[in-house]
Amino acid sequence: MGYLRPDIAAMNGYVPGFQPPDVASWIKLNTNENPYPPSPKVVEAILAELGSDGASLRTYPSASSQILREAAGVLYGFDPSWIIMANGSDEVLNNLIRACAGEGQDVGYVHPSYSYYSTLAEIQGAAVCSYGLTDAFTIEAFPEQYHGKVFFLTTPNSPLGFAFPLEYIEELAQNCGGLLVIDEAYADFADYNALELVKKYDNVVVTRTLSKSYALAGMRLGLAIARPEIIAALDKIRDHYNLDRLAQAACVAALQDQAYFRESCRKIIETREWFTRELTSIGYDVIPSQTNFVFATPPDKNGKRVYTALYEHKILVRLLSDPLLAHGLRISIGTREEMETTLAILKKIG
Repeated sequence: MGYLRPDIAAMNGYVPGFQPPDVASWIKLNTNENPYPPSPKVVEAILAELGSDGASLRTYPSASSQILREAAGVLYGFDPSWIIMANGSDEVLNNLIRACAGEGQDVGYVHPSYSYYSTLAEIQGAAVCSYGLTDAFTIEAFPEQYHGKVFFLTTPNSPLGFAFPLEYIEELAQNCGGLLVIDEAYADFADYNALELVKKYDNVVVTRTLSKSYALAGMRLGLAIARPEIIAALDKIRDHYNLDRLAQAACVAALQDQAYFRESCRKIIETREWFTRELTSIGYDVIPSQTNFVFATPPDKNGKRVYTALYEHKILVRLLSDPLLAHGLRISIGTREEMETTLAILKKIG
């Protein structure tokens, strides 16, 4: 089989979290999904777009997603020319590499963070450069001037849950010769975000997703906010009909129902703080989280033992394959009832 690029044939693909076929019979806390449904207005908007006979689906959706850009612009305080909508934030992460990094050019990221950055860079033939974390959650050995084409900073961090201080992020923006892409997939659960840095620095891009805080993981919706010239470049290389009609309708309705959104986030944050206290009380080491999950280490530092025991009780959490993280588990925050059940099992298994 000589048809494939040798690097593609040899590479390992990204492995997403397990999605059980009988999902309703599990407490599913492994992929950071929202435990609550999306706004009822989202369902109304999808049904209205679909109509009684589905006739709207025979024609292509808006290629520009302009109404979505306008809704996001109102919400975040940017002109729509600073915003691009994407088929999940993964699409825009991929296109940022495609737009900026040629073959052999450096794409950097923090390790541990979202491992898909490495996969996307390898697909494009870029050189991958990762930087570790210190015990104080700063980037280890980061150069005074980073000359790579793109550097991805997940903040709040996944899988650990902490957020980099804004002052530190601004220093990184000043030290990056290429783009600093601030992946804020979990920012809606945090005390602050980095949107103002987009206005201050022309090399800063902020990406967001509607999968977590807006409970729309099944619709694949994301966006990026950056200077108009960067957005224009991303517009050139995206799929021209990258968001279908139903996703577009869902996005506008979700962004406009901020009251529902805020209440959903409030419940998750409240449960996160309660669960953290309870885990700590039974001897777990829990990193203070600014996300909709916690990274927790059991007293014996044997993440696999606890994962297996929870799995046997049909509770699914994330055991990460990275040896640096094998001592702990990433546990998504579900409903209070789900977390009470999970806690009871953790107490039982010890």
